[in-house]
Amino acid sequence: MPNVPSPDLLAVVSGHGSRIPTVDDGLLGFALALVIALLTTPVARAFAWRIGAIDEPRERGLHQFPTPRLGGLAIIVAVAVSTLIWLPHDHKTHAILIGAGVIVLVGAIDDLLELSADFKLIGQILAAAIPVIGGVRVTSFTLPFVHHVSLSPVLAYTLTVLGLVALMNIVNFIDGVDGLAAGVCTITCIAFAIIAFSQHRIEPHAAGVLALITAGASLGYLRHGFHPASIFLGDSGSNLLGYLLGAIVIQGALKTNALVGLAFPLIVLAVPILDSSFVIAKRIKYRRPVYQADRSHFHHRFANIGFSPRRTTLYLYGWTVTMAGLALAIRFFPYSDHHGHFHTGWVLALVGCGLIGLAASIYLVLVLEILKLRRFREFQLRRESTLAGEPELDRREVDSRVARELETGEFEALRRPSGKR
Repeated sequence: MPNVPSPDLLAVVSGHGSRIPTVDDGLLGFALALVIALLTTPVARAFAWRIGAIDEPRERGLHQFPTPRLGGLAIIVAVAVSTLIWLPHDHKTHAILIGAGVIVLVGAIDDLLELSADFKLIGQILAAAIPVIGGVRVTSFTLPFVHHVSLSPVLAYTLTVLGLVALMNIVNFIDGVDGLAAGVCTITCIAFAIIAFSQHRIEPHAAGVLALITAGASLGYLRHGFHPASIFLGDSGSNLLGYLLGAIVIQGALKTNALVGLAFPLIVLAVPILDSSFVIAKRIKYRRPVYQADRSHFHHRFANIGFSPRRTTLYLYGWTVTMAGLALAIRFFPYSDHHGHFHTGWVLALVGCGLIGLAASIYLVLVLEILKLRRFREFQLRRESTLAGEPELDRREVDSRVARELETGEFEALRRPSGKR
């Protein structure tokens, strides 16, 4: 990541009279946001206890004790203060902060009173519309083979609002185990910051600073929100992080001139996107409202096979890091000269990164039973026992054995009907 903007960037900024956001601004903003979130999270926790914004244990939850919400209050303070110091005071920055304030307010009310899905959706749309009206929107992007795609004003406004609302809900969906949403957002923000600072325009650089500020605030909160958490993000925090990720993607990753610019956010955010997609598909399949909470998320699936909250979180962190690494490889590996000529060594390196990401995804998809391998393996084990003339296996013993095999990747060979291995 270059510390000094290119001459092209200097020329652009000089015409607008704005201070140039740099990597140093981002790193200082990261540090300041981290410290502020670290110090203000206990204050938010105490305030949540005082007003009764408490998450009580419930059947679909993974926590066992009443825990305060409103972690988003600490994050918004850290982000707002750091942003006002390290980013230019232009209409886009102000619009992003005003929208952030609105979504935190809506989320905080929900943390306290548990609003209906309709009211929450209206609040999300209102919050998303503020930065879009302020100029934070997608007007064009690049696609493979199609190249440059320009959007009409109506389509630009509509798609950007829908994208921001979607990201708010995607992050909210994964916020079901201690520290998962905040940690995933920290990782993705760092990846987006690196992509943003690799460009030579003011908007991506501003997005890079905002990404590092958001990462710092999330990391500061994680000191209190990782398992065993003393405070949850709540809707105030999860919706805020989704909103900020959306603003970062719009101003940073989607502004790249790379032919695969649209792929960057899809790859970096693959874990929460896949989680939301599988959950929504299952709810539609069984004709349940998509907003009705259940135990179909990835973290619930991990719990079902005996993983602890800490282990669940670390596995999903690792998956997110793998996908973020793949996106960065696509961005920075010089595998092509952009004139149809490819460099074999770098192409092979990129393919290797892709295979690692694919292997990690397939492994976890199998572990989480998304492909139903667990049931097939259970059938094999019971059939093996029957053919060997052994007593029928206990359900708990089968579950334990299958879970161990899926976790370690070490499967015992099945007996043939003759009883030989």
